[in-house]
Amino acid sequence: MDTLHYTADADGLTRRAAALLAAGRAGGARPLLAAARRLGPPSPEALGLAGRLALQLDPPDVARAELDAALASAPDHAGLRKCRAELRRNQGDIEGATRDAAEAVILDRHDPTAKALLGVLMLDLGRPADAAACLREAVAAEPANPSFREGLAAALEAEGDSGAAMTTLLAGIELAPGMVATRNAAILLCVRHRDFNRAISLAEGARVSGVADACTFGLRGHALSSLGRHTDAADAYAEALKLGPDDPYVRHLVAAAGTMPGARRAPVEYLRAVFDGYADRFEQHLIALRYRMPGLFRAVVASHPVVAAGEQLGPVLDLGCGTGLVAVALAGLPVGPLVGVDIAPRMLRAAAAKQLYAELREADVMAVLAQDYEQWKLILAADVLCYFGALEDVFAGMHARLVPGGWLVASTEELLPDADGVVPGDGDWALQRQGRYAHTFDYVRRTALDAGFTLRRLDREAVRHEASAPVAGLLLVLERGP
Repeated sequence: MDTLHYTADADGLTRRAAALLAAGRAGGARPLLAAARRLGPPSPEALGLAGRLALQLDPPDVARAELDAALASAPDHAGLRKCRAELRRNQGDIEGATRDAAEAVILDRHDPTAKALLGVLMLDLGRPADAAACLREAVAAEPANPSFREGLAAALEAEGDSGAAMTTLLAGIELAPGMVATRNAAILLCVRHRDFNRAISLAEGARVSGVADACTFGLRGHALSSLGRHTDAADAYAEALKLGPDDPYVRHLVAAAGTMPGARRAPVEYLRAVFDGYADRFEQHLIALRYRMPGLFRAVVASHPVVAAGEQLGPVLDLGCGTGLVAVALAGLPVGPLVGVDIAPRMLRAAAAKQLYAELREADVMAVLAQDYEQWKLILAADVLCYFGALEDVFAGMHARLVPGGWLVASTEELLPDADGVVPGDGDWALQRQGRYAHTFDYVRRTALDAGFTLRRLDREAVRHEASAPVAGLLLVLERGP
């Protein structure tokens, strides 16, 4: 009788702990679960709940030890497998996470969450077809689940079928018009594929459905600004700020909006605030986006006649040096001394830690070009031009600071026509989403020649990847004549 009494109490405590966790009160759930576990051997439900609490409350190493121990005693517990899969994914162990998720699916073939998790992990492994197969089953089981639909849409887009991805998201919107995440995923898909009019239509549909979301208005501002509708974009950003005054993403968009109407460059204060706040995660983020410019810059510099002959090329000015990624890429080449310039002090501290620069200066790029009368044999400007709209002044300044025969190696984002064949902005450059400018191939070429440069190279190159899609860019190698 005592055993039955304790078991009932343990089950009741476990149910109460589960209710607290579902209500977002994980801290209150843990003592109840601990009390339940003292009353007798943990039930499968208690084991699963313990795993979810460990995932939320414990440091990764502690959570991993608890999950490993729990699975050692209950290797067929699908819930614990899912928890460990999530933890392993967060720790970067994608293959281990995939094995756990696959085991969870085998143990409970009717669990759509396990199938969705396996699908997302398959996408992480670069297997979009397998990912889509898993996520289709998850969506079929729970058609209104927004995260399942977003995962399936991402897998379909990675397969190259953006139409099917959009159909998946639109079906989710129809099932649940007020589901913000699904609608925003559809708007973002339109923006990535430059279908700005459809993005605006979807965002306006949110208002009709009674949705008031800061991100939705922010994305609407992206689309409007990409079409050159700066006044309407400013209104959208203002609405976004009202709804999400403390949302860092929204604040970033609004800061970018301040540069829009006719501004020829991003304000210095904006750049300092953005990159100082970004310094700690800057390199990790760019690596995750498969940022290509440091490697491309190294290949260009290695081809310079002086470097190719094994001789020293310098001095070198690295404009917008950030944390020093280009300097790292150039390591081992006979290049230097390097002088780095950046507007953000925290970025400069990260660059200084690499001990690759002879000097680092906290200054605005244009101030250096206008006031510094040093001459350089090589100027590097990786993703600096994307914070300038008009390039006439910056090219003139760079030309003046090079010695005859000196090289400028630079990159920017390429301005492409939208889905209707219209080139946004003034036809030469436009402010894009996330506060960066893009330039047409012809404008960059024309402006560089007008500044007096000889064009050694102007190549179309992907700058990085966003949402699994390459970001179109331009790689410039310009030479000052004798």
